[in-house]
Amino acid sequence: MRQHDQRACSGLFRRPMQLPRCPLSLRPCSGEQVPSLTVQIARASNPMATVCVLQFLLGLSDRQAAEAVRCRIDFKYALALELDDPGFHHSVLAGFRERLTQDDRADRLLDLALARLKEAGLVRERTIQRTDSTHVLAAVRDLTRLELVTEAVRAVLEEVARTADHLLIGLVDADWGRRYGRPVRLGKNPTRPKTRILAAGDDAWRLLERLHRQGPGYRPGPQAEALRQIMVQNYYRDAAGRLHWRTPDDGGLAPSSSAILSPYDTTARYLGRSPDPLILVHSRDNRAAVLHASRC
Repeated sequence: MRQHDQRACSGLFRRPMQLPRCPLSLRPCSGEQVPSLTVQIARASNPMATVCVLQFLLGLSDRQAAEAVRCRIDFKYALALELDDPGFHHSVLAGFRERLTQDDRADRLLDLALARLKEAGLVRERTIQRTDSTHVLAAVRDLTRLELVTEAVRAVLEEVARTADHLLIGLVDADWGRRYGRPVRLGKNPTRPKTRILAAGDDAWRLLERLHRQGPGYRPGPQAEALRQIMVQNYYRDAAGRLHWRTPDDGGLAPSSSAILSPYDTTARYLGRSPDPLILVHSRDNRAAVLHASRC
């Protein structure tokens, strides 16, 4: 009988491994009522969220994570499961992540995590703390300033063509097609840079003025707003109304903390001397900014 039990335990908990660090359990404490996100989230999101955290820490695929829940005793301990719990199908993880993106459920789950951290004394208000979640590599192409303006104009043209193409009649001609018909790749030393700079700036202002004249009945999209900000950061007009290219000595440049680097991701910023300088720095209202861990 003892040998049979040993073989059963060996088959049930193969490959036991200590986790790199003990994650904080998000399960309700004894006698505590689960917050009412939805009935389904209240019943299922907490263990699934913990599985997602463990999956990220150990670099597991969905199949490997589901297998670990079924076979590994350390996973069962973290999830407070019975030893003979059969686990779940790996597709449940994908479904949980999809549901988490709906109705601000991710933020509400983060609120729950923050409450747990605060109760455990790991997060305090108005203190300097650390987090690994503020810097994320941005999936954007590194652009020169001229490429940035030119690509921003192209992005607005694509946006307007999808939503209100009649606004481009009389504005876009063959020259615009040659300049903005494909993704921009000029390099750091393009030919006739001054001519290109003024041409891109004039085209951008004409396009923005055309959209602005449509009145309250038309609302420009996010690409148009990105172009407006990019133009303010890279051009200025003198007293005579002439357009000029900003330089450090002529008009000044926007600081790196606010300079837009891509029309497709307006929150991407350069970070000092990082080996991967192009990163995504969340805005000040990002909830992750309050996750300051205690000082070293």
